[in-house]
Amino acid sequence: MTKKIVAKNPTARHNYTIENTYEAGIVLTGTEIKSIRNGKVNLKDSYANIKNGEVFIYGMHISPYEHGNIYNKDPLRTRKLLLNRREINKLTGLIKQKGLSLVPISLYFNGNFLKIELGIGKGKKLYDKRQDIAKRDAEIRIRKQMSIKNGR
Repeated sequence: MTKKIVAKNPTARHNYTIENTYEAGIVLTGTEIKSIRNGKVNLKDSYANIKNGEVFIYGMHISPYEHGNIYNKDPLRTRKLLLNRREINKLTGLIKQKGLSLVPISLYFNGNFLKIELGIGKGKKLYDKRQDIAKRDAEIRIRKQMSIKNGR
């Protein structure tokens, strides 16, 4: 099966240290799927939470479908995620630990099915973010120097 990535959460790996990832299905309506296929989705301010033994995603913005009329839903509505009971119980245990959060990382099509990648993340402190940026800049400089040295 091929994975076609539709949207990524740019702040997920910047603000959190992702320890583990899970793949979940998502409950949507027909006009929302059509809008997602057109690339009209944003995961930037979204987060997931467990409520009454079910996992929900909040803040995922799906723009209304242009050709949909009365069937369009609220762009920021809460959407249910589909996970096994065993996985939900495991996630519940992990979230109750100190400082762990459930963060959406990416949204993609796996064949014809829309899936969302969820990460268990621990929030980074400001100095951790600065270290990551400095490390990335150093790697870029090293790659640049190596390409100059090799005559490319």
